[in-house]
Amino acid sequence: MNTPRHDIYAFIHKGLRAFMAHTLVRTGRLDVHDAAELAEVSEELRALLAICRHHLDNENTYVHTAIAARQPGACERIAHEHVEHEAAIAELQGMIDALPGDAAALRRLYLRLSVFVAENFEHMQREETQMNAALWATHSDAEIMAIEQRIIASAAHLVEERQDAPQLVRGRRGAARRETSCERLALARQREVRLEDRKNRHAQRPPFFEMREPRGSRLATERCW
Repeated sequence: MNTPRHDIYAFIHKGLRAFMAHTLVRTGRLDVHDAAELAEVSEELRALLAICRHHLDNENTYVHTAIAARQPGACERIAHEHVEHEAAIAELQGMIDALPGDAAALRRLYLRLSVFVAENFEHMQREETQMNAALWATHSDAEIMAIEQRIIASAAHLVEERQDAPQLVRGRRGAARRETSCERLALARQREVRLEDRKNRHAQRPPFFEMREPRGSRLATERCW
């Protein structure tokens, strides 16, 4: 039986997938006329984009340089996709500011975020297969763990910049638990979604839909998740 290799991508990518999926759902349900909901979802969107950018920086700085040093050219496609993702992050951040009171702006953001999430899901699959294969072919598990430790050390500056940084650092160090701060946040959000869905079913409403009375209108509308 082959001993499983150390997977530097697996757990952070699980957290990112959960966070992206949940944020996409919340954006699809957002009422741009509800100031409190708008502020909360906008904050979650900005947090997601900040985590995505930090994750890209870590992979570019630590993972890609290590692979390229021993297998030149192996990172070219992934590196190009990272450039595209950075541009998409900047675009999405600009779109958040246009949301208040503008349903058309919300639709544009939701569709753009959908594409961003879909592209990232495919991208992470390639990293967990192709890039892991390159890492495993050129590095021992001890060397891969050393790369991971350098990523952890690089996150130390976040302690002063972000209130959730200690959780981020501890999450990556906690090998026994192997849960990132992204996963903790996303799982908590998903529990909220399940509770709300359960309430909707008990009220005999169709699952995944919510009936609301729009401001200034006598007609009820359906907004899908």
